[in-house]
Amino acid sequence: MREVRALRADRRGTAIALARSDRIFLAVVYGIILLGTLIVLYPLLYVLAASFSSPSAVTQGRVVIWPVEFTLAGYKQVLAYQRVGIGYRNTIFYTLAGTTINVFVTLICAYPLSRKGLPHRNFFTFLFAFTMMFGGGLMPTYLLLNRLGMVNTVWAILIPGALSAYQMIVVRTFFASTIPDDLLESAKIDGCNDYQFFWYFVLPLSTAVIAVIGLQYAVGHWNSYFSAMIYLQNPDLYPLQVFLREILVMSQIDTPEFMDDHAAEAIQSMKNLIKYALIVVSTAPILSIYPLIQKYFVKGVMIGSIKG
Repeated sequence: MREVRALRADRRGTAIALARSDRIFLAVVYGIILLGTLIVLYPLLYVLAASFSSPSAVTQGRVVIWPVEFTLAGYKQVLAYQRVGIGYRNTIFYTLAGTTINVFVTLICAYPLSRKGLPHRNFFTFLFAFTMMFGGGLMPTYLLLNRLGMVNTVWAILIPGALSAYQMIVVRTFFASTIPDDLLESAKIDGCNDYQFFWYFVLPLSTAVIAVIGLQYAVGHWNSYFSAMIYLQNPDLYPLQVFLREILVMSQIDTPEFMDDHAAEAIQSMKNLIKYALIVVSTAPILSIYPLIQKYFVKGVMIGSIKG
């Protein structure tokens, strides 16, 4: 009887010890997550607070995470800048059209490669994966686009990046592990061809992966500026990020030496205020998309870890 009681006491002690160790581990994990969250959020909160603060408060360093001497002067200057409207229009077009092209091309490339019955499937997959390690280079790409007549057109932004080999492999892995061959065979018995199976069966079962790659493609298009700087010469075709880069570069240029110190400080302060306001204006739309597709993103973000 005593041995049984002692054994039960040892078990309770072990359970208590494990519970304490688990609590300590969870506390450390939560602390690391909180620290990482603060590191990520603080720059965003500072930029947001600075965009609503007076230029003098920003220059004097009095802004931390809350606006000081609230003002909308920065946003008024940004919205009065005609190029911002042009950049917004172009960026929205590039994001919507580019994401649509990206998702469509990725799906139609990934689905055949996910079917075991495709002849030389491994060879074609290797060709796609090869492009992830080796590229054609900037100058050859520019010369090719120039010969095709795509330079200084919207196609120079949309076509060269129409497919990401990495995203294609992720979607291929998802199709191979989620869409069984038995489902295709059953559909064919009922008179369904490959195109109908892809449209009525594959796409409805792939909303998670479509949402994930669509979001990643959209963020890439929204933040892209380098391709526009290389392939576009017409300012009417520039995306918003190019104008943002110009303003950020201009804000780093020193004011003329012949200007009065107070005037130079006021100009530089207004430049900084406009810079922060434009950053908020350019990032707010794409940030607002995350809550809308969060449920799909959480489900599909682990797809890349599945082995196909």
